[in-house]
Amino acid sequence: MKAARAVLEYLKGLGVRHIFGIPAGSVNVLFDQLVEMPEITPVVTKHEGAASYMAAAYAKYSGQLSVAIGCSGPGGTNLVTGAANAMREHLPVLFLTGAVPVNTVGLNASQELDAEPVYRSVTKYSVTVRESKDLLAEVAKAVEIAISGVPGPVHVAMPIDVQQGEVQVTIPEPPKRTPIVPELDTIKKVAEELAKRESGYIFIGQGVRSSVDQVLELAELLNWPIVTTPQAKGFIPEEHPLLSGVFGFAGHEGTSALINDGDGQALLILGSSLGETATNNWNMNLTKNRFCVQMDFDKTVFGRKYEIDIPVLGDINLSLMFLLEELKALGLPKEGAKALEKPQSYVATEEYNTQNVLKNLQKHLPADTRYTVDIGEFMSYVIHYMNVLDYNTFDINVHFGAMGSGIGSAIGSKFADPDRPVVCITGDGCFFMHGMEILTAKEYNLPILFVIMNNARLGMVYHGHELQYKRSHASFGQKEISIAAMAEAMGIPSYRVQEMGDLNKEALSGLLNAGGPALLEIALVDNNTPPMGDRVKFLSSFGK
Repeated sequence: MKAARAVLEYLKGLGVRHIFGIPAGSVNVLFDQLVEMPEITPVVTKHEGAASYMAAAYAKYSGQLSVAIGCSGPGGTNLVTGAANAMREHLPVLFLTGAVPVNTVGLNASQELDAEPVYRSVTKYSVTVRESKDLLAEVAKAVEIAISGVPGPVHVAMPIDVQQGEVQVTIPEPPKRTPIVPELDTIKKVAEELAKRESGYIFIGQGVRSSVDQVLELAELLNWPIVTTPQAKGFIPEEHPLLSGVFGFAGHEGTSALINDGDGQALLILGSSLGETATNNWNMNLTKNRFCVQMDFDKTVFGRKYEIDIPVLGDINLSLMFLLEELKALGLPKEGAKALEKPQSYVATEEYNTQNVLKNLQKHLPADTRYTVDIGEFMSYVIHYMNVLDYNTFDINVHFGAMGSGIGSAIGSKFADPDRPVVCITGDGCFFMHGMEILTAKEYNLPILFVIMNNARLGMVYHGHELQYKRSHASFGQKEISIAAMAEAMGIPSYRVQEMGDLNKEALSGLLNAGGPALLEIALVDNNTPPMGDRVKFLSSFGK
């Protein structure tokens, strides 16, 4: 069989059912073989960058390896941003790129690029295969690297002639992921220390995505408030009595007060690398005068910026399971525990502004809706004001912050979890980057609601400059365009909101029952400073 076919047979055995990307000359061999493999559906996108975001979201919500593909040269470079995005989120994505024939390397062939070093800094493994007999083995090696240890993206460059070559190979068995087992003596020590502390906080990041039940059980055993990072918003239901709120970018004042004024309280950090957006620009009050435990499967996060008393290296699920057993053996829970006093959540009014639009929007959508949130000023309002009504409610990647990633994420999420309602919240700037992927959603008949916050400017940039320099460049804005009219021209149901009364149940119902993608445009210029937390203070003082 052709080497490309052997790769596809291997991927089929792994459970891969979709490959995201764009066909072109240097990957034509692989796409041709897909004609004979109905088990794998090529999702042909409008841009490789969007394909990479789809693949990342698919990996996140399917719990499986996903695959993105691009041609040599520009197709490969267009995928790089998505590889960096997947690296920050620890997502196992296999990036396959075409390459010019081996015997033309260095001869200025069309679309020639040495992609291997380009991907090296944003993947766990990057390789160029130069012989057909090695292609399957290298792909299998890359896949094993992607899913083992700390998961992450990998890259394999495949010259045209290498894909085309005939090979006789045995398709290897799928690799097994072996979780990192924490040291039991360390867990015992942590349990003893936590049990004797009168009070403390549980600080959770995106690493607890698959461990929410254990987090809630632990919080109830200790009776400690739960503080989430922006990335972890969406994991803990809003009504849970021990949820304090979000700390970090666009976080809540009451939660910031817990961290800033809670000297002497213990801190248990679960699945957070304690980056800039998670810590309010590396606020040193987070660990000041505190006994700190950090649990993570990535040893490189320990001690980066903050001193940790006990680092626990291991799979978060296993670490929490063992810790719960040890705490129960020590007699927890304690008697007389009181629920956390929480401030009332924001109640929407009729004023036409971003926070009220988002709160009213949520009232008209199913409680189990998953929101994929793009990058822009609206993101801070989502983090600060919208409620967590179901598990995994929000997909926010403020870590890498790629504009347009929320659009691809919505599509990848829908492929991975077809029964879950999906709403993408994006802005006009993001839409003009990757908005044509709404046609991809149409072509694959995906019922996704795309909500476009249209303020006819780069809103986050505008507010950042106004805070930092007390002025902004005129080029940050542009003449307003009706994005709803653009959608109509593409044959996609749309509705344009220009005042609060336009946002009603009847209009939303029509879009939600369109049988495919639909677009809701919110035409709104909101000059209020977004609720960015300490980021506002930082920007306000930085330009002085």
